[in-house]
Amino acid sequence: MIDYSNIKKLIHEADAIVIGAGAGLSTSAGLDYGEKNFKEHFPELVEKYHMTDMYTSSFYPFKTEEEKWSYWAKHIDYLYNVEAKETYQKLYHLVKDKNYFVITTNVDGQFLKAGFDPHKVFEVQGSLAKIQCAVACHQKCYDDLPLVKEMLQKDKNCQIPTSLVPKCPRCQENMEVNLRKDAYFVEDDHWHELNQSYERFLNDNKEKNLLLIELGVGFNTPSIIRFPFEKMASAWEKTHLIRINEKNIDPVLEITEKSLLIKEDCHQWITKILEQ
Repeated sequence: MIDYSNIKKLIHEADAIVIGAGAGLSTSAGLDYGEKNFKEHFPELVEKYHMTDMYTSSFYPFKTEEEKWSYWAKHIDYLYNVEAKETYQKLYHLVKDKNYFVITTNVDGQFLKAGFDPHKVFEVQGSLAKIQCAVACHQKCYDDLPLVKEMLQKDKNCQIPTSLVPKCPRCQENMEVNLRKDAYFVEDDHWHELNQSYERFLNDNKEKNLLLIELGVGFNTPSIIRFPFEKMASAWEKTHLIRINEKNIDPVLEITEKSLLIKEDCHQWITKILEQ
């Protein structure tokens, strides 16, 4: 039996909170990456390229840049050009008056749209709202949302006009969405500033009553959130971990006495805490 009132008390009494969020949180919020939802929203991509879901489709080897950016415009529009989901709004309400920091592997911008302080949200794996030089000739990212809007307006038969294909303003190479998928991922000044802020937050609070709340983090990139959270809970005397995951909640380290490992949907868990 889960004692939600006690969990709310832990949150209330924490000196600092770090939220670590993975794809499971956005899926719970309604941003579905799965096969059924993909077929419903992108029948033209299923028919032409035999794509099955939002994740694997992002690795499709398009023959032309016009086709590639037609796809990415649809992908970005579906996952990024949406309002803040209720799950994220509720999560913000839960911690907005606390000393918090967010680290996330999600690239959909939901934390920022829900009202979280942009100086306290570290999007480690990039953002769908940014593009970069494909060969990383310089460490700078550019806003892609106005371009995406124009691509969608002028898309025909899963192709955009050649004139809209983005080129690097410095070397004229192709541009890519700023997502960590190879050795060319650009970590711009903003990325480094947030990385330093995150490290500083941890150092400032590691001897205090620090609560780590891990939401929907799986094993795709466990070295970013899942394993470090366990390590901190194990090594720091006053640090505790709450892990919420519908699938695997078992830790690698022996942290049972300092953790609450709960197999539950993220949205339901957040809602139940707020109801206390």
